[in-house]
Amino acid sequence: MNVPDTVTTALADRPVDGRTCLEAGAGVGNMTAALVEGGAERVYAITNDADHATKVRDRTGQASSVAVLEADLEATPLPADAVDVVTAHALFNVLEPSSAVAIAEELTRVAAPGAHLVVDDYAPIPTDAAVRHLFAIENAAAELAGRRPALTFYPVDGLRRLFGGLGWEFDRTRTLLDPVPWTESHFSAHVDVVRSHAEAVPGDLGEQLVAAAEDVAAETGSEEVGEMYSLAMWLPETTSRA
Repeated sequence: MNVPDTVTTALADRPVDGRTCLEAGAGVGNMTAALVEGGAERVYAITNDADHATKVRDRTGQASSVAVLEADLEATPLPADAVDVVTAHALFNVLEPSSAVAIAEELTRVAAPGAHLVVDDYAPIPTDAAVRHLFAIENAAAELAGRRPALTFYPVDGLRRLFGGLGWEFDRTRTLLDPVPWTESHFSAHVDVVRSHAEAVPGDLGEQLVAAAEDVAAETGSEEVGEMYSLAMWLPETTSRA
């Protein structure tokens, strides 16, 4: 299923074979595909994006082990203690802090005692990076349009503390990309996001934000900067969860 190396590396030391797994924030299904290839008995791919749900279904249509669920990750349609492996690949960077906490709590609720957790994401980007400037423009447009940022980059220790406070025990971290290759297509996609938010920004400020984003993309083209990490944790059998 053409699984990216970052996903394969993140799962390489996880006990997937024969397990019930959850991909939180399915995206285009990279992690779902990797879990299927790893021999998972059941994979729940959850997303609140209808287009993503369709892409995951198309990609894994022949795999009877996959169930694609369109749902809010803050209220997953799964019972408690239902999942042996929880994955979140490039999810938390699109969550503001309050949503990150609520989703971490929900992922903990559905995880069975002894479950494994894999969270892969991008570390905060260096302040002098052009892509960080572009993301700042995107966040400004998103907050002006909907009063919430589009992107938040959490350090690995921040997510480790978040899940640690919910009873998860630290296992390991590893680097998936260093530096991260932000391609011309990445820049273009984020300029498009700025445009979509700018439509809801009153006056000419939206146009100014789009112009600023286009300038960054045109001047930069592509950039290699920052780090993508993988955090693995596990849930002890004796963890008490209210």
